[in-house]
Amino acid sequence: MTETFETIRYTADVIAMRPDGCVLLIERGWDPFEGHWALPGGHVDPGETSRAAAARELLEETGVHVAAADLRQIGVWDQPDRDPRGRYITAAYLTVVPTDTPIIAGDDARTARWWPVEDLPPLAFDHADILSVAVGSTV
Repeated sequence: MTETFETIRYTADVIAMRPDGCVLLIERGWDPFEGHWALPGGHVDPGETSRAAAARELLEETGVHVAAADLRQIGVWDQPDRDPRGRYITAAYLTVVPTDTPIIAGDDARTARWWPVEDLPPLAFDHADILSVAVGSTV
């Protein structure tokens, strides 16, 4: 019997919220889902924890600096079909930042924007599911 091993990629996503109920989203500048809105996030680098990757990706994509220790993990998403590029497992983190937190799109984001949770655009991947867990955990 031959064993088959699946390539699995590890990512981290961040739900950054303000006290007024807005969530920070980026417009993706690349495929898959180019032009769609998503949570900030990306690959965990070699030797990096998912928490550190989440803080780094948030800074790179939105200009928002949050200490890794201030991120609270809300779950792991590992559905085999959650990403059309192959098997991706993500650890999702939540942080609440001050209402006047400035944002600047960078890295892979076309733009970054605060969105009211009750009026979100369609989200890429399974980010709507991740966000629903985060919003449920903040009340």
